[in-house]
Amino acid sequence: MKKLFRRKGMALGSAILLIVIITTVACWHQLGTLFTAGEYGSADEMVQTIMAKTATPGVAVVSSKQGKTDYKAYGYSDVEGQQQVTDESLFELGSTTKAFTALAIILLEEEGRLAYSDDVSDYLPEFVPTYRGGKADISISQLMAHTSGIPSWTIKLIPEGTTADTLKQTIHKISDIALDTYPGTEYQYATINYDILAMIIEQVTGSSYQDYVTQHILIPLGMTDSYFSTGQETKPDQLSKGYRVFFGKSLEYDAPRYYGNMAAGYMVTNLKDLEHWLNAQLGIGDVPDNLKHAIEQSHEVNLKTAGYEAEDLYYAYGWDIDPEKQLISHIGMNPNFSSQVIIDLKQQEAVFVLANLNSTAPSLIAQNLYGNMNGKPMTTFQYDDSNILMDWLFSFLVLLAAISVFHKALKLMSGSRSSLLNERSGRRKRIGAGIHLIIRMLLLVLILIWPYLIHYNYYMISVWMSYSVIAWIGLAAISCVLAMVLNLKRMAAFRSR
Repeated sequence: MKKLFRRKGMALGSAILLIVIITTVACWHQLGTLFTAGEYGSADEMVQTIMAKTATPGVAVVSSKQGKTDYKAYGYSDVEGQQQVTDESLFELGSTTKAFTALAIILLEEEGRLAYSDDVSDYLPEFVPTYRGGKADISISQLMAHTSGIPSWTIKLIPEGTTADTLKQTIHKISDIALDTYPGTEYQYATINYDILAMIIEQVTGSSYQDYVTQHILIPLGMTDSYFSTGQETKPDQLSKGYRVFFGKSLEYDAPRYYGNMAAGYMVTNLKDLEHWLNAQLGIGDVPDNLKHAIEQSHEVNLKTAGYEAEDLYYAYGWDIDPEKQLISHIGMNPNFSSQVIIDLKQQEAVFVLANLNSTAPSLIAQNLYGNMNGKPMTTFQYDDSNILMDWLFSFLVLLAAISVFHKALKLMSGSRSSLLNERSGRRKRIGAGIHLIIRMLLLVLILIWPYLIHYNYYMISVWMSYSVIAWIGLAAISCVLAMVLNLKRMAAFRSR
């Protein structure tokens, strides 16, 4: 019996040591990069440091200062193919797309084809949200300001798909949604607000959302490389591959497409086109009068209708706006892309950063570049990146769960009926095994339902979160099941004695 336990202990110890060694070797570079200070002596060093710490494969930057534009490209648009990012590499924008959608609404309002105060139900009769059991009317301006009361978790209701009817399906999913707050009273960012705006644009114009924005905004601004991700990409060779993080490393990730969420996050563009966009915001270049006036209006804040985010910070027309500093900005995140734009209307400065990973890298880089434009020192990397923290936390939990699974499997394979019967029997042992069984059952239930407790689901986790989260759920569930089997066998052995 002692030899058996000795062999089991040696096998378990060897397995744990092997897992630790393999993980350490595989992630050695990532561990070293994460816990070293990095270089911040120049803008290039800062960008490369942040990319390394966030495992971001590729970054593209366009900046403008008093009319002078500069492009910078770093890393790879395709790691396996060793294709480097260029000023023509295409990226999905994420939520920085919303400013284009709001601009389309402004153009239609100026033409008299709609009014900001109009109720959504005027254009979409089937849209009948409720608040505390009663019908609630949401206005167009409330959609643009994220004060509609629609919960932020409704992003999980957006159906996957690339067919033309997916937008209609998206709106149908929330047509009778119960609002969190009464419309117009509180700010709550819900990406689906802008999908409703896209449907209104289609109802008013009689054309598809993407066709209207392309004809009335993109083409007039000279953004000829830009398009909306519908699953039928026009320039696949220029489109950067998207990535996802796992154990501190970025892995290629072909994320699902959401035609119904196009207006809120799926514009595809590059640095050359974004230069035109930034210049238009700064009032530089030849912009048609109606579009120029609409852009100027998008920078204004009506304190009665804007969403109040924080002191001196409001949300309106697809922008986070600081009216006192005349600063507009926005962050964008898709499952495998991210972006950040900062525009100082007063100082005539702007920066737009793109990345092919859902990462805080664009925000950190943009903030440093904008600060550097104004003589401020660059800020070193702060270890508060939710993406990194989640990946490393669950990567560690994956290791623990893998060791636990191996340990319990070893006990089941090597533990015979006779060895179980040699354990000290008695009422206390049976009760202990029963308690452990109940605890494992409760833990298994908690592991399986926790996504729903935070208004997520397994599909959202599989699309948005690190692979380590999915791996941990699977291994932790297996560990619980094996522990339950072990306890059941112990209880059966005690009863048979």
